[in-house]
Amino acid sequence: MPQEKSFGAVVFVRHKEAIKYLLLHYGAGHWDFPKGHQEQNENEEQTAHREIKEETGIEDVEFLDGFKETIKYFYKKGDETVYKEVFYFLGQSSTEHVELSSEHIGYAWLSYDHAFKKLTFNTSKELLRKANQFLYKRK
Repeated sequence: MPQEKSFGAVVFVRHKEAIKYLLLHYGAGHWDFPKGHQEQNENEEQTAHREIKEETGIEDVEFLDGFKETIKYFYKKGDETVYKEVFYFLGQSSTEHVELSSEHIGYAWLSYDHAFKKLTFNTSKELLRKANQFLYKRK
């Protein structure tokens, strides 16, 4: 069975006490976080940074130490079933201006509750819940 690995991040901005999370609207219709495949000679964080920049134009994301979550799932690629692991970091940015890549048809900066409702996949909702808990424990 083919296997794939991707890296991405839950990206957020903070205004005083309010935190807003960045969700991307993919062409296939779902809402999720930025992520993508690792290229040769990249480490995991470099991959996540590059994917965020390519998909959103945002360059100033700083990953928080101590947060790394994995989502695992299967999907169909033609006749094959592919096992995929996506590793997520938690990244703070001060940039809210987004320039979408052609992969996406929209984006939104949302509060936790709104982001939780808008995310398509339960695995992504669980990832957001863990990220939000992590941020509030750090205060």
